[in-house]
Amino acid sequence: MSGQLVLNNARIVMADELIRGSVQVVGGRIQSVDAGHTSVMEGIDFEGDYLLPGLVEMHTDNFERHLMPRPKVQWAELPALLAHDAEIAAAGITTVFDALGVGEADTESLRGTAWHSVVSTIDMAAHHDLLRADHFLHVRCELPAPNTIDLFEPFRAHPRLSLISLMDHTPGQRQWEDIEQARTYYTGKKGWSSEKFERQVAQATMLQEKYAEPHRAYFVQYCREHGIALASHDDTTAAHVAQARAEGATMSEFPTTMLAARAAREAGLATVMGGPNVVRGGSHSGNVAAADLARAGLLDILSSDYVPGSLLSAVMRLVHDGILSLPQAVATVTSAPAKATGLHDRGVIAPGLRADLLQVRMFDLADGTQQALVRAVWREGRRVL
Repeated sequence: MSGQLVLNNARIVMADELIRGSVQVVGGRIQSVDAGHTSVMEGIDFEGDYLLPGLVEMHTDNFERHLMPRPKVQWAELPALLAHDAEIAAAGITTVFDALGVGEADTESLRGTAWHSVVSTIDMAAHHDLLRADHFLHVRCELPAPNTIDLFEPFRAHPRLSLISLMDHTPGQRQWEDIEQARTYYTGKKGWSSEKFERQVAQATMLQEKYAEPHRAYFVQYCREHGIALASHDDTTAAHVAQARAEGATMSEFPTTMLAARAAREAGLATVMGGPNVVRGGSHSGNVAAADLARAGLLDILSSDYVPGSLLSAVMRLVHDGILSLPQAVATVTSAPAKATGLHDRGVIAPGLRADLLQVRMFDLADGTQQALVRAVWREGRRVL
């Protein structure tokens, strides 16, 4: 049975249905999917647990959180990467786009420093087979920052770079239309004093006017020349979406309004929302609720954003609330993000595709909901958890 894997007695979440059956894997690829029990005696008995495709996470800040666990406290790159990777795998994520932000006027922040050693650490760890998940790079470009293009240098032409998103966190627009929400975030998460926040806000408009448009043009052109997927970020108006579409963006990450999400759908952009938004019942920034977009048929992809475990929790919440079926909800964290990022070899349980698979047990809670427990993870047919 070398190079083979047989999974029996599983509830298999297919692209558009749920079946009870078995899956056979050979050489890291799915060979067959069969209803009922397989005739092969050897194998793993799922005991009725669910078999899901490995989750595809295209936007997570989790690695950054491990690199700087407290404001101004930087952690060694390899231990941070291994801790991030283990947490990702435990959440059922087999493909992850490590979202690393470039550009920050505040030089004490992680995103205001160079990324060369971090990128080389990812390469080294992958080369030595230290990682459980398949790692790609998602570079988040802060357009109004004066150092964004300089800090992009270690990512230039890197083979792991597969996605670039264009951000503008200038207070008073997009994500931070509500200045007080921005104050709470920066003084709470980043440890800024109120005085520092006021200073940063005072210079933000000047920086936006000077740098945002030329930096935007630079990264749009880079994506066109190198075939990199492009995403807009925090679209609030139809004009934001129209600009993104004209520039070649294929995704609208975290639109802040129903209006922007509808414009994205009409423009053919995939809408990405946060799993924490679904789990919490709304946005921490006071913007549109992801569940409302799902009810309106405007949700395409879920990202774990800042909580890796939120992907499966969000899937269960959408199913429990009757908003999506289980196959539909699972698609938002598997096939949809895989398709949007050009990874056509994964995200669905089907013959010929990668055997990135999860064993998930549903635990009934006292409130009538269910908690999804990841019991095992396989990447290309090899068990990594």
